[in-house]
Amino acid sequence: MRVTEYLTATPEGIDKAAFLLKEGKLVSFGTETVYGLGALASSDKAVAGIFAAKGRPQFNPLISHFATAEQALVHASLSGKMKETAWTLAEAFWPGPLTLILPRAACSSISDLASAGLPTLALRVPKSETTLTLLRKVNAPIAAPSANRSGAVSPSTAAHVLASLDGRIDAVLDSGPCLVGVESTVLDLTQDIPIILRPGGITLEALTSVCGIVHQAQTLQEALPSSPGMLASHYAPSLPVRLNAHHVEKDEALLAFGPPAPNATLVWNLSATENLEEAASRLFAGLRFLDAEGQKLGLKRIAVQPIPPRGLGVAIRDRLHRAAEPRPPKSV
Repeated sequence: MRVTEYLTATPEGIDKAAFLLKEGKLVSFGTETVYGLGALASSDKAVAGIFAAKGRPQFNPLISHFATAEQALVHASLSGKMKETAWTLAEAFWPGPLTLILPRAACSSISDLASAGLPTLALRVPKSETTLTLLRKVNAPIAAPSANRSGAVSPSTAAHVLASLDGRIDAVLDSGPCLVGVESTVLDLTQDIPIILRPGGITLEALTSVCGIVHQAQTLQEALPSSPGMLASHYAPSLPVRLNAHHVEKDEALLAFGPPAPNATLVWNLSATENLEEAASRLFAGLRFLDAEGQKLGLKRIAVQPIPPRGLGVAIRDRLHRAAEPRPPKSV
């Protein structure tokens, strides 16, 4: 168990929090909504640490936080009406409790693990002077879900964070109680009409007054396109995936965990030491690598060694099962 350092919102405390974040550590900080559990969004390892600390059962997409709209929107691929709407909303509500779901730009440095392998990103500029100062000092995207164990009540004070995560994170920066106390509104701009996926600090009425018609998801199914793992084969590489493999065929690449099965032509080891946090951080990169290089070598499948169903192994297995689902037939 690590020691969680308590930091106050002084220049020295903010500097220390920024230093820890740059080093890939986990730091909780208060926004105007709730306290977030922050880590470098560009680091697979740091993002995996968030899931491990929270005990999060799935690799859900994480919101990436920025100091300015310019820094946030450079990570999105924007054009036409979507670009106009995104900037209009940013000018009206950022800094503030609004998260925008937008297509990922090719140049984005945000980890696939932070976006749960989706082609979209969740972006926000929070309204808290302490947090904005921290983000300016880090000068990099910070992924930050709520700073609580998965399934617990979201924290609105530093004491709430420590009650849930003391000994599981590196530091908490106490910026006082959160003013809003509920999570940000999540608005998906990838549809023809913007749709609220999660109600929050910005109301439907406020949004419609700025950008016109806005729909609100009435059921979970309506929110699926921007939620992780909802399409059965969403995480599937081009090569078929064979799970729980104890041997490797000649025409297979190998996604290993622990000692690799013998005779593999192409191997990506999630963790030679069977560390599930390391395995989570290397999952999406490994699938991409084996898919691309396996096709170059004329291989036909990706064999996956067994992953234990504990801790982050549950989330890893969930993603791999989705990757192994049969593909929908291609249209001709």
